[in-house]
Amino acid sequence: MKTIVLTGGGTAGHVTPNLALIPSLKKAGWDIKYIGSHQGIEKDLVTKANIPYYGIASGKLRRYLSVENLKDPFKVIKGYFDACKLLKEIKPQVVFSKGGYVTVPVVLAAHKLKIPVIIHESDMTPGLANKIAIKKAKTICVNFEETLKYVGDKGVYTGSPIREELFKGDKKIARELCGFKDDKPTLLMMGGSLGARKINEVLREALPDIVTKFNVIHICGKNNLDESLLNKQGYKQFEYVGEELAHLLKAADFMLSRAGANAIAEIIALNIPSLLVPLSAAASRGDQILNAEAMKKKGYCEVLFEEELNRESLCKMLNEVYEHRHNYINRMREATKLSGIQKIMLEIQKYQ
Repeated sequence: MKTIVLTGGGTAGHVTPNLALIPSLKKAGWDIKYIGSHQGIEKDLVTKANIPYYGIASGKLRRYLSVENLKDPFKVIKGYFDACKLLKEIKPQVVFSKGGYVTVPVVLAAHKLKIPVIIHESDMTPGLANKIAIKKAKTICVNFEETLKYVGDKGVYTGSPIREELFKGDKKIARELCGFKDDKPTLLMMGGSLGARKINEVLREALPDIVTKFNVIHICGKNNLDESLLNKQGYKQFEYVGEELAHLLKAADFMLSRAGANAIAEIIALNIPSLLVPLSAAASRGDQILNAEAMKKKGYCEVLFEEELNRESLCKMLNEVYEHRHNYINRMREATKLSGIQKIMLEIQKYQ
């Protein structure tokens, strides 16, 4: 049987696109293995998907000074030898890497063993791990057409793979989960797998204004629940959602979200109008800002920068997005092409 190794980890955004590919890979007859870190978020997510999982040592690629930077090169080296051993045993036809620091030793080992590597880059510009890995890859699939200029001749515009189950939500189930009693339009706030503290705070500050017009579903991140708001009518908060996400997305008339690449890809695929609040450049390498600006330029969303985020600006922009929601929906529908999964599968099948 033809075998593929998937790798990616560190955040859910480096795992869920891999999970989205699994049904199509199985249907095409691929035997699937997964290599990640020993204790990363990817281990739990992949194990739940019933895919054989192998952990390796991994160091974090930091852009700031830390004593851990002295230890991490040794972890990466150990991870490289771990990956070499595993790949020799598994003997895959191809490795598909979604990014994250754990993928660096896997890609380097695959290149050493002459195993073709396909990389997927979700953001507008490649992250540090993918910058290293790109040199060793045969193909770089990208989420944004603008990214092609950063990756050279190996680049292929595919978009991002979206989990099929996200298209199968039920609005009635969502209303039951949230306990909403009326038919007001619904705002869904989603900050990513770790939440978004600043947006959480401002959204809750603005709730008295917002719930007069909208029901609010708030995915706030682990340990970010506000117990004083647990029984507030028209407002339902979740730390994290799994299978329920498809239903909550179906119920959303519009969204408030960070501008992570995978979140954007899902929002566009589902044609949900949105207000994006990218992570500030002070707290990141600025990739979310580039992502958000590209989407606004195409007419898919509006953008509110974190430095300008307050109760008044949030309420104003949310009302504006909802009022003009059909414009964003029409623009996103016009952009519908082959799915990201279909395009990426075409690249993978070259190595069967």
